[in-house]
Amino acid sequence: MKITTILGSPRKKGNTATVLGLFEELAASKHQVERINITDYTVNGCLGCDVCFKTIDEPGCVQKDDAPAIFKRLMATDLIVYATPLYCWSFSAQLKALIDRHYSLVKWKDGKVQNALLEGKYGSLLVTCADPIKNNADLIPIEFERQMKYARCKVVGKYIVPNCTKPRLLGDKGKAMAQEMFDDLNDF
Repeated sequence: MKITTILGSPRKKGNTATVLGLFEELAASKHQVERINITDYTVNGCLGCDVCFKTIDEPGCVQKDDAPAIFKRLMATDLIVYATPLYCWSFSAQLKALIDRHYSLVKWKDGKVQNALLEGKYGSLLVTCADPIKNNADLIPIEFERQMKYARCKVVGKYIVPNCTKPRLLGDKGKAMAQEMFDDLNDF
């Protein structure tokens, strides 16, 4: 299986990167794994102009940034792992811009979907946050579910690592989450 992970954190050695890296190490023993560090790319926010609907088999965005190239990589993978620290009860701003641009991957005409470029792909969510899940990170899995439903992806896991403030303090909590994510790969 080909797995593409997207690190949505501006901190390449932070909590999210640490847990994601542990998962990637485990997954690489049996699968092809590729990481996209979103902060290495320029991804503008969606303009809502609908120019993307003029093409049926590619993102077709009017913007000349890195999002279309990232989407082509996602279209060529089996599992996409979206990894983000919790920012204001949601995705990081860097990852949110890419998620908003997923709009260009579902092609509508006359109120009907003509093509969904990620249809049938698997999607997984990894979130790290400094506080407990309740009243903090409990909304992001719902947002993720809706985004994956729109993109016609199958959600295969939503993982939240609460109460983490520094990578060195993750301890067994980070390893256990990475192992759970890896073990869940066997279920699909």
